[in-house]
Amino acid sequence: MDQDQALLKSVSIGDLELKNRVIMAPMTRNRADNKEKEPTDLHTEYYTQRASAGLIITEGSQISKAAEGYINTPGIYTEAQVKGWTKVTQSVHENGGKIFLQLWHCGRISHPKFHDGEKPLAPSAVNPNTQAYTQDGFEDTVEPQAMSIADIKQTVLDFKHAAENAKNANFDGVEIHSSNGYLIHQFFNKNSNIRTDDYGGNIQNRARFFFEVLEAVSEVWPENRIGVRMNPSLNDAFGITATEETIPTFDYIIEKLNAYDLAYLHLSEPFTDVSNIDYLEPNIAKHYRPIYKGKLMINAGFDQESGNKVISEGNADMVSFAKLFISNPDLPERFAKNAPLAEWDEDTFYTPGPKGYTDYPKYNAEKSEA
Repeated sequence: MDQDQALLKSVSIGDLELKNRVIMAPMTRNRADNKEKEPTDLHTEYYTQRASAGLIITEGSQISKAAEGYINTPGIYTEAQVKGWTKVTQSVHENGGKIFLQLWHCGRISHPKFHDGEKPLAPSAVNPNTQAYTQDGFEDTVEPQAMSIADIKQTVLDFKHAAENAKNANFDGVEIHSSNGYLIHQFFNKNSNIRTDDYGGNIQNRARFFFEVLEAVSEVWPENRIGVRMNPSLNDAFGITATEETIPTFDYIIEKLNAYDLAYLHLSEPFTDVSNIDYLEPNIAKHYRPIYKGKLMINAGFDQESGNKVISEGNADMVSFAKLFISNPDLPERFAKNAPLAEWDEDTFYTPGPKGYTDYPKYNAEKSEA
C-alpha cells in the first residue's frame, strides 16, 4: 500500500475532516427517470459504492422546476426529492463517507419542453446556440426569457429553499454551481448578460446575483459548509464565449471570496486549449492559488500522477475526479495500491438503468493477477 501520496493525506474543510483528497466531482448521469425527479435506490447504490472518496459532490440538482434543463436529473425542491436524497446520505454516512449536494440552475441551457412551453429564464434574451437534452433527444436551444428583478429575487429564494432541503436531507454541505455555462455563469459573462440594470454592465454588477445567492445560502448553512464551483477559462462550450473581461471578472469574484470562510473553492482547468488566447488563463490552479487564501479544489483532466503533483507543488489542496470515479468506484483504494484503472464507457454516461452506473466492480488483485 502506497499511503504516502499527497492525494491520500487527510485534509480539513471547515469543521469537516476528509480522509483523503480524492474528491468525487459532480457529474450529470440522468438516472432520475421518474415523475418526481427524485433519487432512487439506484442513486443510493451508486453513491454508496464511492463512499471512500474524501468527499462526494453530487450531480447538479435543480433548485426548482424553473431550473431544469436536462431529462432525468434529480431535484431538491420537493418533499419526495428530499426523501430520496435522505436515503442516499444515510447510506453514504453509514459507509464512512461525506457528501455535499450541488445546487443547480440551468438558466438558458434548457428548452421550452421543460417549462410547459414557456421560454427558460436567463439573465438576457440571448440564445446560447447550443443544444438541450430533452425527452426527444438533443434539440436546439431557443432565445430565453430575460429575468425580471422579481424573477431574480425569486431565484435567490429558490437557492435558499433548496439549501434548506439539502440540510433536511442530512447532507454535509452544499456546492453552489456557478460554472459550465449555467445560470450563475451566464450572469458573469458579458455576452450572455447584456443587462443595463444593477445585474449587468460592469464586473461588480455581473457578479451581484452570485453573491446574493451565496448570502442567501449562508443564512441556511455555515459558510464553512458551502463550496463554490467555477470555470474561469471556459470558452466555446456550454454556450459561453470568453471575452477580455473573463479573467478579470473571476479575479474580482475569487478575491472577494476571501471574505467568506468557505469549505472550498472548486475550479476547473480549461476544457479546451486556450494557450493561444491572450486574455484567457491556461493554468487555473497556478493563477488562482496565490489569489485565493482558502481551500482550493482543482478539476479537469487529472490522473493519479498529476493529481499528486498539483497538491505536492502547493497549487491545490484537493483534486476532484469525474470519469475516473465512474469506472473506478474504489478510486482512492486503487491509488493506494497503485492498481490499474478500469476504462469508462461513454455510451452509458447518460442512459437509464444500472448499466455503466453501478456495475463497475471494485479492484480485485487476485482476479487481476489470474
